[in-house]
Amino acid sequence: MILALRTVAALAFAALLPAAAVLPPAAAVLVPATALAQTAALGATDVVKAMTAADRIALQSDLAWAGHYNGAIDGEVGERTVAAIKAFQKSVRGKETGVLNPQEREVLRGAARKLQQDVGWTLVTDPATGIRLGLPLKRTPRKIADAGLTTWNSPQNTIQIRLVNRREPGATTATLAEREKRATPERKVTYATVKPDFFVLSGTQGLKKFYVRGVLKGEQFHALTVLYDQATEGTMEPVVIAMSSAFVPFPAGGAARPAVEYATGIVVDGDGAVLTTAEAVAGCTSIVVAKLGNADKVAEDKAANLALLRLYGVRGLTALPLGGDVKPGAVDVVGIADPQLQNGAAAVSLIKAQASRDGGGLALSPAPAAGFAGAAALSGNAFAGVANGAALIGADTVRAFLKAHGIAAA
Repeated sequence: MILALRTVAALAFAALLPAAAVLPPAAAVLVPATALAQTAALGATDVVKAMTAADRIALQSDLAWAGHYNGAIDGEVGERTVAAIKAFQKSVRGKETGVLNPQEREVLRGAARKLQQDVGWTLVTDPATGIRLGLPLKRTPRKIADAGLTTWNSPQNTIQIRLVNRREPGATTATLAEREKRATPERKVTYATVKPDFFVLSGTQGLKKFYVRGVLKGEQFHALTVLYDQATEGTMEPVVIAMSSAFVPFPAGGAARPAVEYATGIVVDGDGAVLTTAEAVAGCTSIVVAKLGNADKVAEDKAANLALLRLYGVRGLTALPLGGDVKPGAVDVVGIADPQLQNGAAAVSLIKAQASRDGGGLALSPAPAAGFAGAAALSGNAFAGVANGAALIGADTVRAFLKAHGIAAA
């Protein structure tokens, strides 16, 4: 049995905002022949500056993903942008003019999109911290959320992403930057910039590389940290540049968490035991199961991102059989799409996805939409696991969690 869960947030400052707008796919930017003819006279920088702001931002983003640009993705064009264009033209054996023709622009766009798809690049708003950012969800499917701290890890911990949200009364960006520099004895800073409202640090930490961007607004401090093995540098360097540009620590309009959020629960015994993700019910003052009443959280495992709920006074529910295991290939994710998108209804929905092994973890593609956190993934008629965004919590993990808390899986 699949249930709709409604949770009431305890922390008013945490946010669940719509995902940050995705830049439209950069269509081939057609540079008029007259502009090409003027390149020599005006200079490549002037020609690129004549593009629209959206096209300049998309161009810089694609150059960064292709590994040719390492700078702010803000549409401001200078010699670094033109040098990146020439580097790309050289890589495809084109003439190094500093201005892309339509065919070159299309090749660049395709290369960037392929890299984004390979890492599962997704723009999200983190509900625990209220921060908007881009994430390589295929590389970091393991998410753990706690008060003021959210982390995403790769299955083997070769990549770690951390968001921090905390009060820092009396602090300055200079003092916070110094604290980050000394966060661990292994940390060696090779780049640092400190401004009145933000700081950026990068360097090495043992056999890993790190990037930290911290922003201070009043007494509130939000920070993004990315730590990754140097062996993954080829993949992660463009990702870090993209993450830096996509990072919005204080979204316009505030960061108030909606009073009500929704997720999916799975009945795991006939006497009112319900399974969902720990993240779905974190920081909630009450949990309501549609048509069945209030539930209490009786157990959780933050590392596995699982929570066990209990409906009291409810008998005769039909438990979902939890035998089976995930196999790479097609799965059906059965859950309840966000009731807010159903005009208050709680209809059960089925979406198709692909399950795959990503290192030591499991991944779903495409990631299920809002409301499907805690949904059951089925391979044929066999239980494969629990959906958690782009990650899949495997059936063995689910059964071990339930066994540890006295639930014999059906």
